[in-house]
Amino acid sequence: MKRPLLASALTLLLLAAPAFAEGEPPVPETITFVVSTGYWEEPADAEDDGTAQAQAPAGKQAEMRRGYYKLIAVRQPDGTAEIHLQQIESTAEGPKIASSTELEEFSALKPYVTDIRPENSSGITTQPGLFATVYLKTDPKAAEPESWTVLVDDLGEIRIERATN
Repeated sequence: MKRPLLASALTLLLLAAPAFAEGEPPVPETITFVVSTGYWEEPADAEDDGTAQAQAPAGKQAEMRRGYYKLIAVRQPDGTAEIHLQQIESTAEGPKIASSTELEEFSALKPYVTDIRPENSSGITTQPGLFATVYLKTDPKAAEPESWTVLVDDLGEIRIERATN
């Protein structure tokens, strides 16, 4: 009498198990926090460093590349984290990584990241750039985390500093 119930439970578990598309790896378990926030835009023919200026023919508007930022904390084997900043381009085929960099200022601290939060969670920002707060401990036994801000201005300049509240 209990076997049909067990078989049904196993079938249900298998059907409810997450399925991964062939060739698509799951999101790595080492990613502890991800925040998508802010936005960027640049002329489509701008160079990777963002310094090129688009010159559209008279009466025609320059085509723009647009996207958003992602701030990612990746746990390391020793328990500390690396923090990466990515620019994600919004394309007709879907999101595409336009740039990705490890933020060395954080790596030098060997932080234990406890949270990452955007400036606001409404998803609406009125000016290009990014503002997020990273909460971290340099000593895992510390009672309270420190807060650090990550700022990317409208020109793409990155600034990382301890929050002054």
